[in-house]
Amino acid sequence: MSEVITPTLQSTFTVALIGNPNVGKTTIFNRLTGLRQKVGNYPGVTVDKRYGNIKLGEQETTLVDLPGTYSIYPNSEDEVIVHRVLNGLDKENKPDFVLAVVDMSSMERGLFLVTQIMDLGLPMAIVLNMEDTAQEQGIKVKTHELYKSLGVPIIQTNARSNKGIEAIEDLIKQQFFSVPAPFLDTQYLLPEGLSADIQEQFGLENSYQAYQLIRFHEREPLLDQSQKDILKEKVANSTFDIKKAQLEETQQRYKGIQYVLSKVIEKTDIGRKHFTEKLDKVLLNRVGGYAIFLGILLLIFQAVFAWSAMPMDLIDGFFATLSSTVANILPEGVLTGLITEGIIPGIGGVVIFIPQIALLFGFLAILEDTGYMSRVVFLMDRLMRPFGLNGKSVVPLISGIACAIPGIMATRNIGNWKDRLITIMVTPLMSCSARLPVYVILIGLAVPDSYWGPVNMQAIALLGMYLLGIIAVLMTSWILKLILNFKEKSYLMVEMPLYKLPRWKDVLITMYSKSKTFVFAAGKVILTISVILWVLASYGPSSIREQAIAEVPLPEANAPVEVQESYQSQIASAELESSYIGIMGKFIEPAIRPLGYDWKIGIALITSFAAREVFVSTIATLYSVGADVEDELTIQEKLDQQVHPQTGEKVFNIATAFSLIVFYAFAMQCMSTLAVVYRETKGWKWPLIQTAYMTGLAYVSAWVVYQWLS
Repeated sequence: MSEVITPTLQSTFTVALIGNPNVGKTTIFNRLTGLRQKVGNYPGVTVDKRYGNIKLGEQETTLVDLPGTYSIYPNSEDEVIVHRVLNGLDKENKPDFVLAVVDMSSMERGLFLVTQIMDLGLPMAIVLNMEDTAQEQGIKVKTHELYKSLGVPIIQTNARSNKGIEAIEDLIKQQFFSVPAPFLDTQYLLPEGLSADIQEQFGLENSYQAYQLIRFHEREPLLDQSQKDILKEKVANSTFDIKKAQLEETQQRYKGIQYVLSKVIEKTDIGRKHFTEKLDKVLLNRVGGYAIFLGILLLIFQAVFAWSAMPMDLIDGFFATLSSTVANILPEGVLTGLITEGIIPGIGGVVIFIPQIALLFGFLAILEDTGYMSRVVFLMDRLMRPFGLNGKSVVPLISGIACAIPGIMATRNIGNWKDRLITIMVTPLMSCSARLPVYVILIGLAVPDSYWGPVNMQAIALLGMYLLGIIAVLMTSWILKLILNFKEKSYLMVEMPLYKLPRWKDVLITMYSKSKTFVFAAGKVILTISVILWVLASYGPSSIREQAIAEVPLPEANAPVEVQESYQSQIASAELESSYIGIMGKFIEPAIRPLGYDWKIGIALITSFAAREVFVSTIATLYSVGADVEDELTIQEKLDQQVHPQTGEKVFNIATAFSLIVFYAFAMQCMSTLAVVYRETKGWKWPLIQTAYMTGLAYVSAWVVYQWLS
């Protein structure tokens, strides 16, 4: 019936983890790998490849978390990856073994994928997960009967409570996987001569692999055009009917699955409405559902401000003290200036936002883990469909709250190209985590830390920015819908998992990994730009600098200390304005003056096109250059004290702060996002259009806000 792989244990091997969406696959992956996870890309595509190492005795195992899929029919790019890896076309990423995760409460759907893997002839084992969910629905699985029917090792688990994880580790350690007998007689799917010919020419091991290749070769980027032409010619010269073969396969597969389930499933009528159904009546209400969602968002943003305040103050104070301490220890000179005015403020501009980034992603993980995020997708579909967005657009847009890059990549699940294009074009308008540092620092300057009843005013302002992003998405989508004028209809299919308590270990792992990514990915860019900015701000054409310094009136010899300090401050300001960065800033200042910005803010806008969060570190560096490094003011305190030299008014007043907030809400300031849009649309046309319309929208909106609040 099957061949168990046990005679010779491999010292290093790869196990592919596969399953439907929402079957607990990621939970098992997190339990097995912990913090030993990495994220890469599959060769030639932008699909994330999550993998982690497991050390079991002397063995070194690599666990690869494949994208969730319901079958190995490659209709989206995620599914293409699964098809490619399991079908053996991607030799570099081909796993030694497959661990298939099945939801015990939805066996029919899970076994469809499992039986396809069986027919591919891969050594595998099955994990029946979500035992608690099955029990709540009165479902009991006879695992021994299932083993006899399928011929592969089976483990029953409840990964949320860590039950069965040790058994999975032991199975992997013992390499207790088996090559099952084919579930279907796949010989009938292809004419015998055609199947043998394809197997020989492409180095495939069985007829089902040949069938999969001939069925979906046009979607496989690893095949060159000549190979695709050969396959196309072979199909044309045979009696093979592709659509008829897939329909027959699907019918026969479900018929076989039903027969197996009739022997292994016992279902008891629990005789009561499930808690999930009762809760959905409230949370999915056409009116109350939206109010509850807004209330949850407001609570999240209030917690982000309140809980992060103390650690942020400690971090900010630490870096201010560090600059002062280093300045006292090291001798005066270029290196000391670089460290105290460039590197330390730059690093501080990254680290200070770790508490808020961690909290935001932690709350998003909780919403996902409890099952509520699927309800949000369903709710938002009602709202977005009249504006021309595909129901499937909701998932990328929700992802865009964390980061536009995975949001744009998630549009691969949208089959209609125009629907997908609109979603790509508007996803960067969602307020991503990179905007959070900018929002936080500017809202802290413009909005008092007071309460309206039990609600913090700064939390309301932050919620308002996220709602503004949603409004911009809807209006822009509506305009694009009119311009592109497409009439195809699309539908949303979203799975509603049962409500569960969050897995706190997984939440903590998410907070850690996202914070780490922010520090090391954004941090490299921010630190590099901070050093470059310090150099450009510390040096300039000698003749221009000398003239600028000479124009500052000398104080009298017996002038008061205050006058002497004012003179030194004016000298520092003159040196900064006559530096290379000052000259660049003065050049662009006329264009941004209508928005309420001075040349220093202009420089921050330019550097932010590398990454939005660079704004804070740029401002921190520019306002540190030439300042008294022994003054232990935090970033926010420094910005709050800045005044225009001509008017004496605050630089960051309410009008300027809100103008900046709105500018950053709409502007396309992320080179990584542009690169992803380029790859997804396969050209520069749409990234350039996207940059132009978003920058124009940002400028006009910021001008309106500044004029209104002035």
